[in-house]
Amino acid sequence: MTRIASFNVENLFERPRAFGATQLSVAKPILDAYREVNGLFGKASYTAADKAKMKSRLLDLDIYTRNAHGAIRRKNTQNPKWAWLRKNRGAFDREPQDPGQDVEIIATGRSDWIGWVELATEPVNEIGTRMTARVIQELNADIIGIVEAEDRPSLLRFNEELLGGMYRHIMLIDGNDERGIDVAILTKVGFEIESVRSNVDAEDSGGIIFSRDCAQYGVRTPGGTSVHILVNHFKSQSGGGGAKRRRQAVEVRRIADGLVQQGQNVVVLGDLNEGPTQVGAPAQNLSPLYDAGSPLIECYALPGFDAGGRPGSFDSCTLRNRLDYIFVSAGLQSAVAGGGLFRKGLWGDRPTRPTAWVTFPEITRSVEQASDHSAVFVDFNF
Repeated sequence: MTRIASFNVENLFERPRAFGATQLSVAKPILDAYREVNGLFGKASYTAADKAKMKSRLLDLDIYTRNAHGAIRRKNTQNPKWAWLRKNRGAFDREPQDPGQDVEIIATGRSDWIGWVELATEPVNEIGTRMTARVIQELNADIIGIVEAEDRPSLLRFNEELLGGMYRHIMLIDGNDERGIDVAILTKVGFEIESVRSNVDAEDSGGIIFSRDCAQYGVRTPGGTSVHILVNHFKSQSGGGGAKRRRQAVEVRRIADGLVQQGQNVVVLGDLNEGPTQVGAPAQNLSPLYDAGSPLIECYALPGFDAGGRPGSFDSCTLRNRLDYIFVSAGLQSAVAGGGLFRKGLWGDRPTRPTAWVTFPEITRSVEQASDHSAVFVDFNF
């Protein structure tokens, strides 16, 4: 028997502070300011309007502040609230001696300096990290796709220190997310990673398609079955993102179609960040994965898949919160032996313990949960 799983771990050791803001109304402006100001920094030349917008966004990020005179000045701190301004080469700004005058952006364009805004991070709650490990240990998947991992060294450390070396092969390819939240794969001894392919450069008429990556791993099981695992983390719902998720679904479908036409087995998994609005219908922007002729079958429709009394995988686990998926190619359906959602590490955004599912007793509040996502798994007879 082979178990394949997907788990959004929400980072293992460190997480951007903006991600910790429970209210989207707080987090979204910070993340928007982060993206916009880094985009402005990359321009070949800075107009007066660009510089004004930079100052405004750096105020939003608490990198600049207004002093007692009402002037915009640098906020010198060793512990920033939201972000750092990294300045490696050249000069970006100048602070006048007169405290009543605003800081002046003296760089005229990208060629004048090297620097960027970097989101400040904070340690993930220690109990939460241990609960993440416990979920993975109890899940005991042979192949697991990991969503929102910081980097490969963090995964190696996590595997060695908290999982006791449970996994033999660990692979992570840096994706397109500047915040450093990537997708990865872990496999046990005997489950060899035979091929690795990144799709970070995939483009369509709208530009780069994947927010992170659709990392593609060819894995051979001890019994000799080869499976192509496509690990995904679609565009978040912050600011909508539906059109982007549809483009991503179209591209994943194209990749899966090509592999199946070559006679390959395919498993698509990850946090696809959108749930259905009604029973029996797919999430609107994920429909390309389901359309007529699709070689893919979602786990929730597989015989023997047990969702555990709730239809979703995220937070309250309503149908709209069905964000985490595993799709299998039709040729694998006969080998499916069951599957389900593992919610013991999920508390969600609530003050009291969930009553709709069992949680680990060590978790006593939201910050200690393994993740606000359930793990999802499918078992195969190969």
